[in-house]
Amino acid sequence: MERNTKLWIALVVVITGAFSLLGFFGREVYRQAPPIPERVVTSSGELLMTRESILDGQQVWQSIGGQQVGSIWGHGAYQAPDWSADWLHREATTLLGIWAEQDGLGPLEEIDPVTRASLEARLQQELRTNHLDSESGTLEVSADRALASQIVRSHYSALFGGDSSLDDLREDYALHDDAILDPERLDSLSDFFFWTSWACVTERPGQSYTYTNNWPHDPLVGNQPTSDNILWSILSIALLLLGVGGMVWFYAAQREEEPPATPEQDPLSKFALTPSMRAVGKYMVVVIALFVVQVGLGAVTAHYTVEGDSFYGFPLAEYLPYAVTRTWHIQTAVFWIATAFLGAGLFLAPVIGGSEPRGQRLGVNVLFGALLLVVTGSLAGEWLSIHQMLGLDAGFWFGHQGYEYVDLGRFWQIALFGGLLLWLFLMIRAILPAFTRKGGNRQIIALFSGSVVCIGLLYGAGLLYGARSNLAVAEYWRWLVVHLWVEGFFEVFATGVMAFLFSTLGLVRMQSATRAFIASTAIFLIGGIPGTFHHLYFSGTPISITAIGATFSALEVVPLVLIGFEALTTIRMQQRAGWMRRYRWPLRFFVGVAFWNLVGAGVFGFLINPPISLYFAQGLNTTAVHAHTALFGVYGLLSLGLVLWVLRRLTGERPWRETPLAYSFWAMNIGLGLMVVLSLLPVGVLQAIASVDVGLWHARSAEFLQSPLLETFRWLRIVGDTVFLSGVGSLVWFVVGLRSGWSYDDRPAPVDALPAIGASN
Repeated sequence: MERNTKLWIALVVVITGAFSLLGFFGREVYRQAPPIPERVVTSSGELLMTRESILDGQQVWQSIGGQQVGSIWGHGAYQAPDWSADWLHREATTLLGIWAEQDGLGPLEEIDPVTRASLEARLQQELRTNHLDSESGTLEVSADRALASQIVRSHYSALFGGDSSLDDLREDYALHDDAILDPERLDSLSDFFFWTSWACVTERPGQSYTYTNNWPHDPLVGNQPTSDNILWSILSIALLLLGVGGMVWFYAAQREEEPPATPEQDPLSKFALTPSMRAVGKYMVVVIALFVVQVGLGAVTAHYTVEGDSFYGFPLAEYLPYAVTRTWHIQTAVFWIATAFLGAGLFLAPVIGGSEPRGQRLGVNVLFGALLLVVTGSLAGEWLSIHQMLGLDAGFWFGHQGYEYVDLGRFWQIALFGGLLLWLFLMIRAILPAFTRKGGNRQIIALFSGSVVCIGLLYGAGLLYGARSNLAVAEYWRWLVVHLWVEGFFEVFATGVMAFLFSTLGLVRMQSATRAFIASTAIFLIGGIPGTFHHLYFSGTPISITAIGATFSALEVVPLVLIGFEALTTIRMQQRAGWMRRYRWPLRFFVGVAFWNLVGAGVFGFLINPPISLYFAQGLNTTAVHAHTALFGVYGLLSLGLVLWVLRRLTGERPWRETPLAYSFWAMNIGLGLMVVLSLLPVGVLQAIASVDVGLWHARSAEFLQSPLLETFRWLRIVGDTVFLSGVGSLVWFVVGLRSGWSYDDRPAPVDALPAIGASN
């Protein structure tokens, strides 16, 4: 312990300081969130909407899928418009048209440039001036703006209400015909959209930028990048270069140690499988099953971008509209990746502790049943909510919360949190005996246990906002779940698994593994924790959030620069001993993780990370590039590697017939690459150009997205999808073969090596 004292002190300082920043500036998110007016009235006193109707509209938006149907403030799905940007531009052009008609100037496109410039200056003065009375909470708008808003409201009522005149536009948006049939809900939805766009164009008191820091880009209303936006982008790039230089220098200064003597046989084979470890087998089956469902839903969702109301002519959207398939696609991804991590942890816990606690198998089975209940119940609730079969409050609790990655209803969210607490209990009780043994790798186990605690508790951040919380506040807590729970401490957990396994197997020295684990965790978290704010640059947060997010999130990329060393080290592991060949394919999947960590999380992540980049690209398919390559490329492959490691242990010494695994590995990686290169990246780049040249509203419009060139690129995605799906099929074939026998090289032997798979242990 003494030899690593400085590292432990550094880690404690990093975690304490990083969470302090997260908490302090989180308070600023609350304090400076865009205000919701108590009343919106015209200059003559006519009541247009109230705070309650705006919040009702927020719940209506949540009930139809929320961020799975277009986006708000850039967060959400990419097929339909960003509703805040779309409403803002429609309101602005409508208001210009009203003034042009009043002044007898004729159609807008025929007005001479000088006169139009005068109208646009008047427009910016009208829209950007903050007319909210902070004492009474009353927002006053002019009669002309009220009329413009009413015209836009009529468009949205027709769009979401199923008016047949907008059938083609709904098909372009992949919006189902009966999205909202209740007229009162339609009115409330428009109230909510008005407020979100008002926050985008209204300047903060005493400032020259809006509540969303001048996002979205729309020169018509004066929304241009702020000087702070540009300044912090430059500083983030400079800090990245400094961090990379420091990391390279640090690694160059390290003295390479001789590897330890390799054991003649697998040390893990000395630990007999316990009942709870065998019971984990069915977790792995569910992981593969959910993975299949998730990629199938992804293929359907991708097809909806070119044929928004059917699947190759079949009216599938009548039963499973885009909002449902995209919700389920993302939710099942979270479910199978989380299940893989939870299962791997439960499988490893008795090995770490050295024995199996009494009743551990029962706990593993109870948790398995709870996970199945949450999965099936939440997916069913989301379907019911999107089809408007639940009330607004019931929809939030049992249906759809409307927020990407935490879509499941609050009841199911609480149930999942309870399951995570049960998992935390099962893990800690199994690991605790390791702390009483002399020697061993207690430092690794201590840090690993800390990551287990964080995984169990941090998901609870998603319970700290409500259905009617200010959208900026809800986004703060949502990203704590998405970024810290998934991208943060799952990564620390995975690093701990690797450190424990490699040191236990005798492939690296225990002291080296310990130092590397502590140091890498500190380096990752110093940027990863406050770097959460890079998701919130334009979500109704103050400029201080941009400063913190840009500064620290740049540091997240630093450890990824030398990820190749990790990959090379992992490859060398399998060459250290003959018995290591049994772990060849789990290790290959970990090497794939290293590659996509650099490309998906590093390159494509930093592509949209600086504020000036995200200002133009937020809500475009450039984000989808990062999401696919990081979520599947890193966490997906890591989860599948853990699954294969567990299956390798469950199948004992029997040699695998590995050809299907080889094909699966290469097909999924090549398919993911083709998906990005042939489709997602070109679409995202073209959208970014359109956003810079014209405005974000145009980059997300049906007119742009349904152009022949964009349609072609979206159709090309089928190439990568087909290759990827063939790899998934090969993986399923292999896993089924572990039960039926065709995935072994000793096929004449009795097929009884995998009793846990599919069994009711």
